[in-house]
Amino acid sequence: MKHLLLFIWFSTTMVFSQSELKHDVYFNTDEYDVPLTEENRILLFISNLDSIPIQKISIYGFTDDRGSNDYNLELSQNRANTIKELFSGYGIDENLITNVNGKGEILLKVLNEDEVHKIRGLNRKVEIIVTPKLPEIIVEEQPEETPEVLEIVEEAQPIMDGPKTTDDIAKGTIKKGDKITLNKIYFKTSYSYVTSDSKKTLEDLAKLMLDKKNLYFTIQGHVCCTQMSRDAVDKKTKKRNLSVARAKYIYDYLARKGVDKKRMKYVGMRRKFPLGGAPELDRRVEILITYVGKAE
Repeated sequence: MKHLLLFIWFSTTMVFSQSELKHDVYFNTDEYDVPLTEENRILLFISNLDSIPIQKISIYGFTDDRGSNDYNLELSQNRANTIKELFSGYGIDENLITNVNGKGEILLKVLNEDEVHKIRGLNRKVEIIVTPKLPEIIVEEQPEETPEVLEIVEEAQPIMDGPKTTDDIAKGTIKKGDKITLNKIYFKTSYSYVTSDSKKTLEDLAKLMLDKKNLYFTIQGHVCCTQMSRDAVDKKTKKRNLSVARAKYIYDYLARKGVDKKRMKYVGMRRKFPLGGAPELDRRVEILITYVGKAE
């Protein structure tokens, strides 16, 4: 009987993992702003959803057991709302997000007092559940060089390595999760096109990405000089989406040079990650490697 129960549990778990993709986002005490390491993990999770036909996305917020019921309900709802806004900002269709609910506190259940702090930290979270349209064939339909979608269920490590350069791409030392700093690519103030002295760097980048066909990546656009992590206004279009426009500029350039669009995605990071130096250094783009396939 024990063997039979074990088999049933294992089979049920496998079916569940194929039908839903999950990701947890953890928050600091009494806060609903997403920590930097958690936002990096979310971006990596979203990048892996590109090739998945999504049926719906559910977002559920939680808190630890401290605070009143009303306070915890409001805080958990704010956390869920923050994740929804983040998903929308990264290009996820809001119509796919069908549930955004704050569930309040998770009761503390521990046997060892030394675990209280750790368990409360795990309870301050938002659960993201992505339901694909055709879960039974998602993995089988992926091209050989694209990442297996179930991989993101098990990954929960923040990006720890420092920024890489295009030299690392040329050397073949790049791995999934690495972030490439594009040196000498600068944008004109308040516009989404690069300065003339950036052209050579762009040409070299295009040659590298054409040569390294096994790399899949997300282009991240940044802006300087705004308040409260806001995006800046693109003077050409009068829209407050300058970081997105800058990322798309690089995306379009690489596409025109022959880089397969299936390997690329672009997002706007607004002014959430300033470098702390001269303003022109924040008018930049970076590349997050989302998958490294077999070298051709």
